[in-house]
Amino acid sequence: MFHSTRSAPLWIGVVLAFGLAGGCAPGGAGGGGGGGGDANGNGNVVDNQNDNQATTNGLSDALVTDHAAAADFEAIPDSFLAAASAGYRIFYGHTSHGSQIVTGMNMLQAEDDRCAFNAGEGSLYLHERDDIDLGYEGDLAWVDVTREVLDTWDVQINMVMWSWCAGVSDNTEEGIDAYLEAMNELESDYPGVVFAYMTGHLDGTGENGNLNVLNNRIRDYCRANNKVLFDFADIESYDPDGNYYPDGSAYCEWCVDWCAEHTCPTGCDDEAEQCAHSRCFNCYQKGRAFWWMMARVAGWDGG
Repeated sequence: MFHSTRSAPLWIGVVLAFGLAGGCAPGGAGGGGGGGGDANGNGNVVDNQNDNQATTNGLSDALVTDHAAAADFEAIPDSFLAAASAGYRIFYGHTSHGSQIVTGMNMLQAEDDRCAFNAGEGSLYLHERDDIDLGYEGDLAWVDVTREVLDTWDVQINMVMWSWCAGVSDNTEEGIDAYLEAMNELESDYPGVVFAYMTGHLDGTGENGNLNVLNNRIRDYCRANNKVLFDFADIESYDPDGNYYPDGSAYCEWCVDWCAEHTCPTGCDDEAEQCAHSRCFNCYQKGRAFWWMMARVAGWDGG
């Protein structure tokens, strides 16, 4: 059975490859909280044994993090945010659009101590590399980087995140299949780590565009094989009232109207382009969905 944002087993250790959009320059707005490659940094407790990690083999359901996850952020129990924060050491590879996730995390950290990261012992550990993402047309350079991180770092990374840039929009079925096959191979080679699959960002081409066709290929694979999916495009496709915008782009056009009619987060200054290549509220929603996923993989049932 396929569940959208509502039920999943307990997983410890997640690898995320985030689907994000647009002009793929290194770095970008948001930054915040990069850690050292082979040092524990920021006071986080780091060990070289993680007996609680589990494999995706045998999962009975797919777990989808979508727009409903962002909406459910307020329901996350404190205990599961704490468990996620204390239990994970993350490596995140991205280019400029990928920084949107960290921008949202920074915004939440500023207003909610439960969402602190790189803030000392017990907080979530995040190391960023901002010059590489999931690439184009079957480019698998990210796989070698992932293996190096997992095989050689003194810090035992138990979560890896990778963002798409425009790599889904300009891709082919063969290129997407290469990504899916590489992810599945990594799962087999690292049975102590759970990998989460990602869709690409909206690009304005609508439901019949190449992006959505290939995103559906990723979704279908994850549903059929009981994978973990962070549905990046779906998060961008809905406002908090549940209104659907299939023809939108990564710029998040609906965010402009939403923030004109509602109170948006403190410090959300779109004039400063805080959210790389998008609107500030779009980053905020992604940060909320990210923490929802973290709570779920730490054991929260979503109820």
